[in-house]
Amino acid sequence: MNSLSRGLLALNLVVLGMLLGRLGWPLPGSSPLEAQEPASRLDASRRELAQPDSPLLRSSELISRIVRLTTASVVHIETERRTIRGRRADETGSGVIIPSPRSGEFVVVTNSHVVDGSDVNDIAVHLFDKRVLRPVRKLEDRSTDLAVLILAERDLVAARLGDSDRLQIGHLVLAMGSPFGLSQSTTLGIISAKGRRALKISETSDMLNQDFLQTDAAINPGNSGGPLIDMQGAVIGINSAIASNSGGNEGIGFSIPSNLVRTVVDQLLMNGRVSRAYLGVSLDPDFNTEAATALKLDRVQGARVLKVNDNTPASRANLQVDDVVLTFDGVEVQDESHLINLVSLTPVGRKVKVVVFRNGKHISIDVTVDDRSQLDRSQGPAPAEPGTPLDQLGMTIHDLTSDVVAQLGFEPQTRGVLVLNVAPQHPLAQQLRPYDVLAEVAGRPVTSVAEVQQVLQSASDSQELVLGLLRRERGQVRQVALVHRKG
Repeated sequence: MNSLSRGLLALNLVVLGMLLGRLGWPLPGSSPLEAQEPASRLDASRRELAQPDSPLLRSSELISRIVRLTTASVVHIETERRTIRGRRADETGSGVIIPSPRSGEFVVVTNSHVVDGSDVNDIAVHLFDKRVLRPVRKLEDRSTDLAVLILAERDLVAARLGDSDRLQIGHLVLAMGSPFGLSQSTTLGIISAKGRRALKISETSDMLNQDFLQTDAAINPGNSGGPLIDMQGAVIGINSAIASNSGGNEGIGFSIPSNLVRTVVDQLLMNGRVSRAYLGVSLDPDFNTEAATALKLDRVQGARVLKVNDNTPASRANLQVDDVVLTFDGVEVQDESHLINLVSLTPVGRKVKVVVFRNGKHISIDVTVDDRSQLDRSQGPAPAEPGTPLDQLGMTIHDLTSDVVAQLGFEPQTRGVLVLNVAPQHPLAQQLRPYDVLAEVAGRPVTSVAEVQQVLQSASDSQELVLGLLRRERGQVRQVALVHRKG
């Protein structure tokens, strides 16, 4: 057994001892009269604990080594963003430096909600050595709440991504970051659960892919985007959210697993976006024992199909209503949220084997998944005219009609212009979305394409423009302010 293994064993024994002590169970070799021992015996006990090979000291030193190994890679992030009325709002969070797998660059991985709505010039990355850096580019994937900040500097210390699939419930972990702005903070806990999905993170959360690790390591406001570290010093998660009635830590924190982080970061760096696949079905979110019994299943398992959309991968593969998807690409399906996660992260165009339960039989079907963005475009409103390009803002817009307002789910009194398309290479591409409603430009309300053009012409000398948008997410209308800087 090597020194690291002995240290881990000792650490586990210490944690077990702490738990037994909390429960009031007697520890081996201890007695209620120990506090009344003669001074000589107490001195001997203290000398024994002070020995370099003391299990407690070895375990403590192991944790300290892991923290020292990782601390220089953990960053504190401060951002500014504009509200729809032009006011500035501050946000703080954490992040971790990792090497880009496709170049010699260093990147910071953090949460999208930490930097959402902020220009790269308004993002400050504070390093362990007190340097403050500005990223040269920002990439976001709101569907996983992940963001990548690309740095120009080379003399940085990077952490390494571990394998989150190897984690087991009960494994010890460290949460690092800047809770309440207190940089370089570390807390200790365990993996409490895996595969947490369908969580309501916030009223405006846009997360499609949820597969959280749950931990009792203390996570507080400001920890968002910081790393979750295993006992080998590897990043096995990005801390993202907490479940709390008070707004602070209550022992239930959620971290995005490193294997999902790796997939998203690779695609963002390679393509600037994450491609997602789809089947083209509607699934039953309330699949219960009664429905499973009616379908001749002995228990609730898999994901039940409620609808198969025409001209989709599912219809072409002859999936049917009341099919229950049991496995997808060899992975056992836990529920409808799990299937959505599995499908969306499958490479577009890949043929996968799907096993469904139909009429009391297991049936194997081959399905070739398509790009979800094609589905999103086909389901959006289609104005009769192609729209007006605004190269300055990197978007194509169209007058907003009452019919389009109703299709998008906005209130009838909504005014503005519809964003039809977004230029992928424009600086605002990561923050704009098709079917946003552009409501204000430079603080002035706009209700037509002509008004937008007039405002842009009158503000041609301005070095920055604040754009006020309305965006519908998860049944809620959200106000978004973006700043466009010239040059």
